[in-house]
Amino acid sequence: MIRNIISAFLLVSGTFFFIVGTVGILRFPDIYTRAHSSAKCDTLGTILTLLGLCVYNGFNAVSIKIMLIVAFIWITSPTATHIITKAQYEYERRIR
Repeated sequence: MIRNIISAFLLVSGTFFFIVGTVGILRFPDIYTRAHSSAKCDTLGTILTLLGLCVYNGFNAVSIKIMLIVAFIWITSPTATHIITKAQYEYERRIR
């Protein structure tokens, strides 16, 4: 019972951050603020959602694989966002 409540809370929190990130992408004016919104919210939303699945599933081999996916996303998502915004900055700098 308590495991279901914790996993539901994590899943709802993850969904909330996905929605906030989507609103940020639609509302912010330039690529840098949009990238910031998407990087922060999508990373946190994905991690909370996967942790909710981990809690719901219990401790087994699948949970260990999910935790490895969480670690991979934690590293790659901000790195990819940084490279995308750096490429946009270099592009804008060369145009001027």
